[in-house]
Amino acid sequence: MEGQIIMSQTHESIMTEIQNYSEENGKFVEKGVKASATRARKALAALSKLIKLRRKEIQEAKNAAKKAA
Repeated sequence: MEGQIIMSQTHESIMTEIQNYSEENGKFVEKGVKASATRARKALAALSKLIKLRRKEIQEAKNAAKKAA
């Protein structure tokens, strides 16, 4: 159960960062707000870390299920 909670937290964090990126990228592209470009890049960097973490979690869950079977 604990693994599922951690995984859903990671998933929610990914979704939040995607939303942040989308908003900041929109401000930069549509309105030319230079500070939004920095925030969009920051969100992408955070996404990269979260995606690597989520990939690891998925692999661990897959391996645990394989051992349990």
